[in-house]
Amino acid sequence: MHHNSQDFRQDTGPAQARDWIKVLSKYRDPDGQRSAFELAVTLGPFIMLWALAWYALSISLWLTLAISLCNAGFLLRLFAIQHDCGHSAFFGNRTAGDWLGRAIGILTLTPYDVWRRSHAIHHSASGNLGRRGMGDIHTLTVAEYRALTPVKRLMYRVYRHPIILFGLGPGYLFFLQNRLPLGFTDKAKYWISAMSTNAGILIALSLIYYFGGALPILLIFLPTTLLAATAGVWLFYVQHQFETTHWANEAEWDLHDAALHGSSHYVLPSVLQWVSANIGIHHVHHLYSRIPFYRLPEVLRDHAVLAQSNRMTIRESLANARLHLWDENAKKLLSFSQARKAP
Repeated sequence: MHHNSQDFRQDTGPAQARDWIKVLSKYRDPDGQRSAFELAVTLGPFIMLWALAWYALSISLWLTLAISLCNAGFLLRLFAIQHDCGHSAFFGNRTAGDWLGRAIGILTLTPYDVWRRSHAIHHSASGNLGRRGMGDIHTLTVAEYRALTPVKRLMYRVYRHPIILFGLGPGYLFFLQNRLPLGFTDKAKYWISAMSTNAGILIALSLIYYFGGALPILLIFLPTTLLAATAGVWLFYVQHQFETTHWANEAEWDLHDAALHGSSHYVLPSVLQWVSANIGIHHVHHLYSRIPFYRLPEVLRDHAVLAQSNRMTIRESLANARLHLWDENAKKLLSFSQARKAP
């Protein structure tokens, strides 16, 4: 598996991760027309498939469900556009990007201002063992896990189990946790963000129920949202949870090293790359988050070293679901069974 961060340093290109910033800065400007096009080809089909799924209720409930599940791809892509808005990477005008992000947040069940703040914390602290806990998947070191009581070990194992992380977790995160500005309850701005998003969701669902009853909610809204949420959580997981990811204590931690070596390059089939808006090119995104998603492939075309760095295929990524503990000695993410054998 091509994850060894040392490979990068042996290739051509900047010797230090931070030196990439100047190189990547020339890709940062969004193209307003391109952004408008990307929004249109994502939101347009999303609305059309919603309407088609609703119409299909009169033909076959299974057909409705099938269309709804297909539409999850466009909802995931809308979340990716919301994500770019959060990085001021979608429109040159930040205010326009913020309001688009807030509007999309009603469709993705994600209060934009709350999410943008927690995501900014994720970017500023990714891979820092001293700053875990906000906007990331909770990860313990081997030593921390060994120091836990048996009950707390069991709780951590349950939390990290795929059924919880990818089965129950996405529904809990998007349907329940996102309803409150958890972590930011002391600021009115984030309450307004959460509650106005909740109000928008409630109005939308009330209208759907008024015109169509419970079936469109049960067979269109829920399946589309749940599948998109699950795909989103999986993508977020594999972007940072892989064998040779990068964690360091505060004293040794460096923002740019963590961005480059602690973020994967998820190599996806072109359809999935389009649906996920190139978010698999995550090492470049973390190095320079202001680059619009549609310019990330341009970076890889121009810089072969980044195209080869931290590559991970879908097959390789599946094995990462069993890695749960960071070994500070070996600098690797380990499974529970590997951690038992670790010195």
